[in-house]
Amino acid sequence: MPDRSAAGNRAGPAAWRFIAPFAAWLGLIAASQYLGLDPRAAYPARVLAAALLLLAFSRRLIPWRPRRPGFSILVGAAVFVIWILPELLWPAYRQSWLFNNPLAGGALSALPPESRAGPLFLVFRVAGSALVVPVAEELFWRGWLMRWLISREFAAVPLGAYARSAFWISAALFASEHGPYWDVGLAAGVAYNWWVVRTRNLADCILAHAVTNGCLAAYVLLAGAWQYWL
Repeated sequence: MPDRSAAGNRAGPAAWRFIAPFAAWLGLIAASQYLGLDPRAAYPARVLAAALLLLAFSRRLIPWRPRRPGFSILVGAAVFVIWILPELLWPAYRQSWLFNNPLAGGALSALPPESRAGPLFLVFRVAGSALVVPVAEELFWRGWLMRWLISREFAAVPLGAYARSAFWISAALFASEHGPYWDVGLAAGVAYNWWVVRTRNLADCILAHAVTNGCLAAYVLLAGAWQYWL
């Protein structure tokens, strides 16, 4: 299947189709925090809202056939290892002022104990992390923003086109999204950006991102490392 998100003319898909699912995701995070909503209800609502937007407005932008699935899985697994490695090597690493401050927040889970034991909530949490977030984020970060930073007529920019400023600005913004995990978020942003430049296929980045998040979800549940689910 051709990568429909890499339209080569100015009449390509509208930017909001790339942006809306991710914007809704962030907006609902902010709203739930501001209103103090119970995550047992707020998170499933967020997953459903983003999934519905993806299906209703963005599904034609989503490629489903990675060109290099094996390597995409390896990239995703490598990013997962990078994500957890600092705390495995230095347990107090994340308590440094670099990661524990008013700007970045702190590496503490906002999930109450009753949410951690709720099977329905955990199903939504894993599905959101491994299935919905990778698609919404890759459409936004690699499908739209990297190209938009090269040219405001982003649809005229081939997917995976490289420009130094677009590469590093998008990676830095991706890092900022991850709060106290901004350092490994930067490494992940660089890895996913590099992979889209190499493959020129958003499906490969979605697969890599899904593997990272799926591995992290399994690690959270098996090791009780709830701090990774902010």
